[in-house]
Amino acid sequence: MIEPAPLEQKIAEFDVRVAFESPETLPHFDALLPQDFTQGFDRGIALHAEEIDAIAADPAEPDFDNTILAMERSGRALSRIASLFYALAGAHTNDDLQTVERTVSPQLSRHSSRITLNAALFARIDHVFARRADFGLSPEALRLLERTHSSFVRSGAKLQGEARERLSDINARLAELGTQFSQNVLHDERAFARPVEEADLVGLPGFLLSSMRDAAEERGLTGHVVTLSRSVIVPFLTFCPNPALRTELFAAWTRRGEMDAAHDNRPLITEMLSLRAEKAKLLGFESFAHYKLDDTMAKTPANVEALLTRVWEKARDAALRDAETLRALAADSGTNAPFTAADWRYWSEKRRHAEFAIDESALKTYFTLDRMIEAAFDVANRLFGLRFEPLPGLKAWHPDARGWRVLDRDGTARGLFIGDYFARSSKRSGAWMSALRSQHGIDGGQTPVIYNICNFAKPAKGEPALLSVDDARTLFHEFGHALHGLLSDVTYPSLAGTAVSRDFVELPSQLFEHWLDVPEILERHARHAVTDEPLPQTEADKLKAARTYDAGFNTVEYTSSALVDLLFHQEGTAPADPMAREREILDGLGMPAEMVMRHRSPHFAHVFSGDGYSSGYYSYMWSEVLDADAFEAFEKTGDAFDPETARKLRDFIYSAGNSDDPALLYERFRGRAPDPDAMMRKRGFAA
Repeated sequence: MIEPAPLEQKIAEFDVRVAFESPETLPHFDALLPQDFTQGFDRGIALHAEEIDAIAADPAEPDFDNTILAMERSGRALSRIASLFYALAGAHTNDDLQTVERTVSPQLSRHSSRITLNAALFARIDHVFARRADFGLSPEALRLLERTHSSFVRSGAKLQGEARERLSDINARLAELGTQFSQNVLHDERAFARPVEEADLVGLPGFLLSSMRDAAEERGLTGHVVTLSRSVIVPFLTFCPNPALRTELFAAWTRRGEMDAAHDNRPLITEMLSLRAEKAKLLGFESFAHYKLDDTMAKTPANVEALLTRVWEKARDAALRDAETLRALAADSGTNAPFTAADWRYWSEKRRHAEFAIDESALKTYFTLDRMIEAAFDVANRLFGLRFEPLPGLKAWHPDARGWRVLDRDGTARGLFIGDYFARSSKRSGAWMSALRSQHGIDGGQTPVIYNICNFAKPAKGEPALLSVDDARTLFHEFGHALHGLLSDVTYPSLAGTAVSRDFVELPSQLFEHWLDVPEILERHARHAVTDEPLPQTEADKLKAARTYDAGFNTVEYTSSALVDLLFHQEGTAPADPMAREREILDGLGMPAEMVMRHRSPHFAHVFSGDGYSSGYYSYMWSEVLDADAFEAFEKTGDAFDPETARKLRDFIYSAGNSDDPALLYERFRGRAPDPDAMMRKRGFAA
């Protein structure tokens, strides 16, 4: 058998600009124009199609190597082009790149459908799967075979005739709609900049004023503006004393995706829900939720609904009690206007300050971005022995993005990590992790190149970036995902890193958040931006005491979104008017009038910018059961960095990828199934 050419050599032969020329450089983003991506996708799709056709037409009897392993080796050029393009599309896009994205999304969908609906290819996979006991496969190879076979069946490989073509059309259209949905939300966020008069700046903290001034400058304006970036709008709603202005801006924030007819996502939602319901029926499932959840830890909509409604009842009761307290607080201050959702953050901050003497503005001076990055690296070192060495000359897609060389305990290279932390108008909102290159062990293997994207407020030049505690937790969360990619230690690309079930993928990220609260991490890294004094113990104690403060609000915000997502997709047919159905669901739940969903449907990107989290937004809470129970394993030892517990955490959670069933992986780490009450204890809802 002829050995395959080294991966980077093959990629370079395809297009040298998308190859990694050395272990400490990235592909040439600045040399890639939008039209280069158009051409690159065309060539990458064509090359991958040739590779797949060759596998399907192989005259040799199907076996693991000539079918399953050959598929793992295929499509590398296309994968590289896609990873670079979607990094730009999310982190530093423009009108030309968005045009390419709208064009290529359905092309990629149809290409994927041509593979999964290739009868000759599936016949080979099916043959190998039927004879899997004869090949003496390793456990990981057997897992790959089973996952490949299941993926093809779930993608319609057993469909015949018109049903196959219809499924391909549905997938392509859903890809178009998901891209359009995402771009509509980004349009509304980029287009909105509300100037704020000097009189309404009084009382706003310095970090917020700086962010508002920078946002104005970025848009060529003078003065201060409020944008719909979470790093600006949330603190503004928290500190702005003008109730009319809060109401105006809260309305704009919650109406993203439905502000004008040209970028209205509501018709897109109607079509997407209808197509998803049709797709599920074609594949033999009762509903789209049944289809999506069949391949997760949860397995059924009923299991998900049981978890969410159990938590909902306790959270709603807590939120209603808190609403009464906040309403009374507002009334006692002389406010005569009705208490609304636009007022919650403002009066909740007043109450938190009164009850715990926590000053969010003062607290931020102890949570600088650079210190929190160091804190995350410190935790990774103490748990897993990783070291992060800065690469100041690394060039990525934007000057704000910075990179680190990642080394293992013994000094061997684990990969590269890139952090792009500041909000800008060319960046999609939110925070996420992804890979420019994923780990695998075939053909000599490759180390991963992982990146985190956040949207923190950029400080004035020469000033440190100050984070809220929630911002710092977001940084830890996304870095937990990054570690899942960096520590991946599997053989096959399709099983690497975060390629796990949706309701397991949030475990490494949510679990990592716990270490932000560990006293020795706070003491070492939560230090004053000017004096370098550590966070006073009295303040640390207040944070601990207030850890479950506003848990009712946070849980209701989240759980209402998760239930709307589930119930949208759980019915066999799509609602004729999704917005009316959204209101009906919330009314049925008894949604508090003083609250809204964390993500209203027209900007619910998790669910409608593609189907990654559709029927799956619940997964954060499902994973929270796991993360709460997992951290209790460390607490039981009395050491948040207990070496043996950390070793099992690395071996069975962070490094294992999708090499086995996630429930079994968790049991190997914990020694038992998770305790469902752990999450209730974490949120302060335990009896």
